[in-house]
Amino acid sequence: MSNIITLACLLLTVSVPALMNIFVYPVSKKLSYKISDGIVRICAPLVFSILSVYKNFKFKGDKNLKEELPQQFLIMSNHQSLLDIPVYMNFLRDRDLRFVAKAELGRHVPLVSEMLRVHEHALVPRTGSPSVAMRTLDKFAERTVQRGQIPVIFPEGTRSRDGKLRNFYAAGFRRILDKAPMPVAVCALDGGYKISTLDGLIRNLQDGSYRVKILKIYPAPTCKQEQLAILEEGKALIQSQLDEWHRG
Repeated sequence: MSNIITLACLLLTVSVPALMNIFVYPVSKKLSYKISDGIVRICAPLVFSILSVYKNFKFKGDKNLKEELPQQFLIMSNHQSLLDIPVYMNFLRDRDLRFVAKAELGRHVPLVSEMLRVHEHALVPRTGSPSVAMRTLDKFAERTVQRGQIPVIFPEGTRSRDGKLRNFYAAGFRRILDKAPMPVAVCALDGGYKISTLDGLIRNLQDGSYRVKILKIYPAPTCKQEQLAILEEGKALIQSQLDEWHRG
């Protein structure tokens, strides 16, 4: 019964703004922007509140290093589910986050697609000319600097279905930093892969958790070697944190 109540509350929470945005986006980008802001500020925290009340599902955001974050920085993180986006929005709700995502998410994904487009996240095509993807990242980097936003990139490039860390790809990470040098906050998250499917939601929501933690803040890299060193060491830090969480 609690599963039905939980799903009903979640659907009610996300369906109203999702439907509003679907109909409003083609007509008024300005109003769609306001609706999307509401999704970020209100819906994301509300989703975790519902999960906590009905399923004792906890959001565990580690506050260590949060006060040391600079005014602007790049988040580099592992990737487990679409819920990673609201997780970071909830964890850093006082910051204006912008995500690097695959272009397919910009179409026909309720609640997500219109928000990604109107907020001008980086929707990178996975097929076609690499130069198109690089130009998309260049414009994204320029926008985040001009607007004081926080770019977020998942170097794995795709979600981990089993929670295991996949290979990190350097191209997008380096392109953003080449265009907009800034400090890098390496973060780890865990829990999304367990609830990324309907079956997983039913089996793993009760007493589950979604964890996120800032592991290290690097000064802005000044060359390719420093960028690659951050990518390599950052991956090792994330793997170590995942191992610790999984042992626990």
